[in-house]
Amino acid sequence: MDLRESITNQTNVSLSIANHLFSKQSHQDKNVVFSPLSLQVVLSIIAAGSDGPTRQQLLDFLRFKSTDHLNSFVSHLLSVILKNVTPSHHKPCLPFLEAAPPTTPVCLSFANGVWVEQSLTLQSSFKQIVTTDYKATLASVDFQNKADEVTNEVNLWVEKETNGLIKEILPQGSVDNLTRLIFANALYFKGSWDYPFFAWETKDYDFHLINGSSVKVPFMTSDEKQFIRAFDGFKVLRIPYKQGEDQRKFSMYFFLPNAKDGLSTLVEKVASESELLDNKLPLNKVEVGDFRIPRFNISFELKTSDMLKELNVVLPFLPGGLTKLVCSNVSQKLYVSDIFHKSSIKINEEGTEAAATTAVNVKAQCARIVPTRLDFVADHPFMFMIREDMTGTILFVGWMLNPLIE
Repeated sequence: MDLRESITNQTNVSLSIANHLFSKQSHQDKNVVFSPLSLQVVLSIIAAGSDGPTRQQLLDFLRFKSTDHLNSFVSHLLSVILKNVTPSHHKPCLPFLEAAPPTTPVCLSFANGVWVEQSLTLQSSFKQIVTTDYKATLASVDFQNKADEVTNEVNLWVEKETNGLIKEILPQGSVDNLTRLIFANALYFKGSWDYPFFAWETKDYDFHLINGSSVKVPFMTSDEKQFIRAFDGFKVLRIPYKQGEDQRKFSMYFFLPNAKDGLSTLVEKVASESELLDNKLPLNKVEVGDFRIPRFNISFELKTSDMLKELNVVLPFLPGGLTKLVCSNVSQKLYVSDIFHKSSIKINEEGTEAAATTAVNVKAQCARIVPTRLDFVADHPFMFMIREDMTGTILFVGWMLNPLIE
């Protein structure tokens, strides 16, 4: 399986999750953002520690032929696409309001961590995979007597790795003396627009809601040429981030339906026609007429375990399939108790700051043609994503229903 095919599979899985979430009534009145990449990496770790039908079910969901292919792909993502990068002055990635000047290229970090019950030993093959391919840090902890302390330790690790954007991934009480392992990752992204907006040009306009009402929200605007492409029923806007010294190119995409109530149809279309993301995205700048996009700030918590079960990934949640994790008879009783996922994203005149984290609690069983000038007014619900353009890797996906709701 080559890299292009693997990226295509990653894209298809990402969009199928987005489409599934939007199809649920409970998410059709919420702003949503999640990181399919964070989710896929942690599911890949579970696959590496599973066997038999459980492993096959995970591979089928992730659309990979074998765990060798999957581990190799994740290793490539971590070493090439998601390799940590900070600005050339080597200062921490500060929030925009604290950062000097708004010309800093992308700041990116991704970390994996594994916490293991101190009475257990990881199988050598699994330990090799998670430390080499997944570059995870390992910690031996006392779940039996200090579950609350371990909870705090993981939460503090997540807060640090996401620059404070996400403060608690594990709810209090979710870890107890039956917990044997915790897998977690943290993704942090901060990018300045290639051409920042000017704050003094930001003004309040109406944003039209799905229910027919409207709210006043601050809209950013610009008279610069923009990367926009029009299709039948929707438009796509690409706003690139400043590029650093390496070859990675990150952009944010806005998918705007023509109809004010057209988001549901658009999400379904993008999910079913993933080739849109291969060869139909805007590559050339065009003159713009009206051009406005809202500022927004979203935090979202995904009930990942429920979502996966609805997508027919059920075996990891049953005892018996996670037999490649530890050297103990207890491996026959291990199962995924919960998968927690949180994401946060902030869009303003300078750029984007976003973070995501996923944690897994493993327990033991108790016993068209582009015209020369285009408008792009995102004054009604739209879909967005952050993507690395050289490979097509999707980092974040979401949709905006009401910019006043955080």
